[in-house]
Amino acid sequence: MPLRPVHVNIKALDAEAVGGFWARALGWSAYSAGVTTYVGPPGGLVWPHPAAVGIDVVPVPEPKTAVKNRMRLDLATTSTAHRVELVARLRECGATPARVGREPAPWTVLADPEGNEFCVLEPRETYRDTGPIARVVVDSADPRAMARFWGQALDWNRHEVTDDRAALRSAGDTGPYLEFLRTPGVKTVPDRLHLDLLPYRGDDGAAEVARLRTLGATDLDIGQGDVPWTCLTDPEGHEFCVLAH
Repeated sequence: MPLRPVHVNIKALDAEAVGGFWARALGWSAYSAGVTTYVGPPGGLVWPHPAAVGIDVVPVPEPKTAVKNRMRLDLATTSTAHRVELVARLRECGATPARVGREPAPWTVLADPEGNEFCVLEPRETYRDTGPIARVVVDSADPRAMARFWGQALDWNRHEVTDDRAALRSAGDTGPYLEFLRTPGVKTVPDRLHLDLLPYRGDDGAAEVARLRTLGATDLDIGQGDVPWTCLTDPEGHEFCVLAH
């Protein structure tokens, strides 16, 4: 069975502080997991969550560069008043204004305390039932090609595929969308955000990694050494990891 996204990995100088920010931003809870901080829906730690895609904040020694991330989170709102309230609350929590593309726009662009860009969207019917994260957005040179790769890599369904946008969502139509948006420029530095994928119990993780290579994934050596996960890049160079149970 294809893989499932279980969380967005965020690199941070201060994993606890960045994890705390995202917990407050989403109305979720932050859980200490050794040196990392996991952020997931309230009510106790459930991993992997059956509906939500969590956030795993991992400490690294290098700060974010000035280059815009090519992956980001977009947050959902239910009304104009909700968007105004959420933006104000995020600013109080440490978010700052940022840019990710064309402005002016009906959404609000911010950055978390370490400069990772994200958007607070205006109310959209498409995202009314996603939870606080409307979509995980990836800048793409060719959304159709990304839909082909990720549509086979994941157990998610393709909802829309055009020259400018490709959208996938879980088979149960729960949680956020994964969207590839045609964006000028090319990837030049490793992103601070990437997806972590997990096989289903009983599936052969090594076989899944081999299958991803046949689809166009490439092995990635970031000095990780002997670890129980596998680091790869998709055909456009976006990093991701396949975890082990």
